[in-house]
Amino acid sequence: MTSVAVLGAGITGVTTAYKLALRGFEVTVFDRQPYAAMETSFANGGQLSASNAEVWNSPATFLKGLKWMLRKDAPLLVHPTPTWHKLSWMLEFVAAARHYRENTIRTAQLAIAAREHLLGMAEAEGFDFDCEKRGILHVYESKSEFEHAQEVSRLYAEAGLERRELAADEIAAVEPNVHGRFHGGFFTPSDFTGDIHKYTRGLAEAAKRRGVQFVHDARVERVRHGEDGVSVEWLDATDDSAAADVRRFDSVVVCAGVGSRKLAAQLGDRVNVYPVKGYSVTVNLQDEESQASAPWVSLLDDKAKIVTSRLGLGRLRIAGTAEFAGENRDIRQSRIEPLTAWCRTRFPGVSTASIVPWAGLRPMMPDMLPRVGRGRAPGVFYNTGHGHLGWTLSAITAEMISAEVAEAFAGRIRRPVAGSAAEAPAGAAAQTA
Repeated sequence: MTSVAVLGAGITGVTTAYKLALRGFEVTVFDRQPYAAMETSFANGGQLSASNAEVWNSPATFLKGLKWMLRKDAPLLVHPTPTWHKLSWMLEFVAAARHYRENTIRTAQLAIAAREHLLGMAEAEGFDFDCEKRGILHVYESKSEFEHAQEVSRLYAEAGLERRELAADEIAAVEPNVHGRFHGGFFTPSDFTGDIHKYTRGLAEAAKRRGVQFVHDARVERVRHGEDGVSVEWLDATDDSAAADVRRFDSVVVCAGVGSRKLAAQLGDRVNVYPVKGYSVTVNLQDEESQASAPWVSLLDDKAKIVTSRLGLGRLRIAGTAEFAGENRDIRQSRIEPLTAWCRTRFPGVSTASIVPWAGLRPMMPDMLPRVGRGRAPGVFYNTGHGHLGWTLSAITAEMISAEVAEAFAGRIRRPVAGSAAEAPAGAAAQTA
């Protein structure tokens, strides 16, 4: 069998490994954590949201970012300390504004295509992930926010996404528990939510049943391409005295999140991923009043840039903010407090006496599109850089990259694909090498 190493056991790496296994490859996944989905795929906002596909490369975002730089609780916070990586990324981010329209449409198309793959894998393998198919409600306090949303909705319509415009008095009919004075809203009935950690762990177990090998506690130090394939060298993350292990593979798919940039450089490629920190709190709904007062419909509050997902009867996930601070995983209280304060404002009946704070690093490309495709060297592939939409896009980019690997090794695969798989939408291919 053709052997493939997948670097990373987050949502992108696990979906990639699963799709490759269906196509008949011998797959080994490497991750430095003891289990799958222990970093960025641990406690995100939970939304699978084509309705949040708008890329951030717009003049409005640039102006807001400058205005927010001096606010510790700002939705988007850029730490002023310069590094070459940050500066190069920011310059490319600004330059990508000229592709704002087409990149937003392309991202929405990918998100729509991802749905059937993500739901289909869970159904086929029979695992639960607290899925709620109740749609996503966007709320806007000001007329200007709402008018911009109308413009974005026209782009989404070009991508094939159905959204329903709501007057202020119609918002309560969709989610009666939300408090506030709103100018209007948009409701996307086809979007849904779930627990990314439960999903990734469930799919990882399914992948193991299909023959995928997971090497955990493996800190990958070096990846090299040679005439006989790709070698992966790693250290035991639990034993500093252990010697390095090395294995050869026919191919490698880099799905290493914010670590992808370093690994790509070793393989002769430039993947300018930057770590953008996001925060969440999981509110434990421990009493009947909190359970009754928490929303079931997922929300996105445009002004606060905060999202919610209901994870079963007893949990409410609240997430938001973007922080440009390099590879820093610290959970800062000044970034957690706005999330709990927002919860008490929007849902006053929900007790925040018991919360679990979390922070994770989103791997973001400057143009906001994931890097999906081949590297310079034969047998080298990438599926990384999904930013704030890793959960939303992972299933379709895994399908795309597994198909590309299969094409590269046509004739060497032992068995055909098990089950059907939808094609990526026409014109919706993500950024390639």
